[in-house]
Amino acid sequence: MKCIVVDDEETSRMVIKEYIERTEDLEFVGEFENALDAFKFLKKEKIDIAFLDIEMPKMSGIELVESLENKPQVIMVTTREDYAVKAYELAIADYLVKPVKYPRFLLAVQKVEKNFTQPVLETQNEEDIYVKADSKIVRIKLKDILFVEALSDYVIFNTEHKKYIVHSTMKGIANRLSSGDFIRVHRSYIVNISKIETIEDMSNIIMPNKVIPIGASYKSEFLKKLNFL
Repeated sequence: MKCIVVDDEETSRMVIKEYIERTEDLEFVGEFENALDAFKFLKKEKIDIAFLDIEMPKMSGIELVESLENKPQVIMVTTREDYAVKAYELAIADYLVKPVKYPRFLLAVQKVEKNFTQPVLETQNEEDIYVKADSKIVRIKLKDILFVEALSDYVIFNTEHKKYIVHSTMKGIANRLSSGDFIRVHRSYIVNISKIETIEDMSNIIMPNKVIPIGASYKSEFLKKLNFL
C-alpha cells in the first residue's frame, strides 16, 4: 500500500516514515510539511494511506480530508485527543496520539488492510475462491491458479486460462491461501506448488511461462513445504 506522511513536525514525519519502511506491504512515496502541498499531490496521484497530522499551517488535516473527492484511507497522527469525534464523523481509519509506538502503528495499519482484503471473499469449500475483478465477483478454482503476483497496490491471480487483477495486499492473499499447495516464496510471489516444473540452483522456480525468484527469507519454509530432503 502506497503511503504519504503529512505533518509540519519533521521529527514526527521521520518516525512515521521509519515505521512505514520497516513494515511489509507498505511503501513510502512522499512526505509533506503542510496539507496544502499534500492536497496538490493527491489531486494528481493515487495513494492508499495518508498519515495525517491535524493542526498544520495553511490548511488543517481535517480541512484536507473534507476537501478531497477521492480520499485515501486516513490515519490521523496528532498530539490532540479532542478531535476523535470529528475523525469518527469523517470515517477516519484510525486515530493515533503522539508519541506513536510501533505496535500501535501496526494495529492501525491492520485496520486499513482489512479494507483492502475485502475484494477477496471466503467460500464455503476449499476448492475455489471468489475475487472482485473488473467490477464483477469472479470464482477462481484453486487448482487453476499458477501463482499470485504483487503489482503496486494490486495483486494478479495468474491462472491457466486468464489473469485477474484484484485490489488487495499480498499479506491478505497469503492468509487466505495459507493451506494446501500454496506458499509465499518471495515478497512479490505466492506459488501453487503443484504447478512447479523445476527449481534451478535453489534460487529460481520454473513455472509455465514464468521464472519466479525465491526470496532468502522465504527459502526455509518453502523447502519444508516441499518436504525436500
